[in-house]
Formats: sequence, C-alpha cells, structure tokens
Amino acid sequence: MWIRKMRQKTKEMCNIPLLSVAKEILEKYKDFASTNAKGLLLPVSSNQKTNAYLKEIADICGIKKKLTTHVARHTAATVVFLANRVSMENVAKILGHANLNMTRHYAKVLDQSILNDMENVERSFRQ
Repeated sequence: MWIRKMRQKTKEMCNIPLLSVAKEILEKYKDFASTNAKGLLLPVSSNQKTNAYLKEIADICGIKKKLTTHVARHTAATVVFLANRVSMENVAKILGHANLNMTRHYAKVLDQSILNDMENVERSFRQ
C-alpha cells in the first residue's frame, strides 16, 4: 500500500510506501465515522492542533524539548531513516527535498552511523 499525495510547496506528486505499523493504524481507523464522512483515511488535524497535542504529550512524559511537527520531521529524517540506513537520496525524496544539500543540512549525521561506517572500513582493512 502506498500514500500518493500532492506536495503543498512544490505541487509535485509523491508516492510513499507504507510500513506495516502504518497499515495497522489505517485498519484501526477504517470505520471511524468522521473520516469516512470526509472521504479521508485518518482524522486530520491542523499543524497548530497537532503541535498542541505534541506539547501535551511532552508535558505528560516529562520531555523538556518543545515538540512540533517540524521536530517530528527532523527526527524521522535522522533517527528513523538515516539510523536504519535509508539512503540520503531516498530520505530527500521522502521529505520532498529538491536536492541533497537540503537533506544534508536538515539531517544530522548520527554517531551510530559513523561508528558503523568506520567498522566497515576496519573490516575491509583486515581482508
């Protein structure tokens, strides 16, 4: 299953395959009355409302950092995608970046990624 969506900034159509956990969430909400009435797959909140929910979650969890949809996007780029060895090119495509420089600026290099790369280099020297 894929999400097909027009990007707001670039008006480019993007296609993103869904992970199994996302499919489970869609299954959970498939009979949700307000989404069906609007022809949507999930309840949709504004960024402002979503950020308010994130603030509430952070407060409950004792997280001091200000959580926003932008922070979530940055976290997805660094922790979810890059830490799981998704290529920089694919991360750029998923995020809708026009070039890799935007992605490089946006996504910080993770220490674990550096360690993994150095271990690979070390192994190649031993062969």
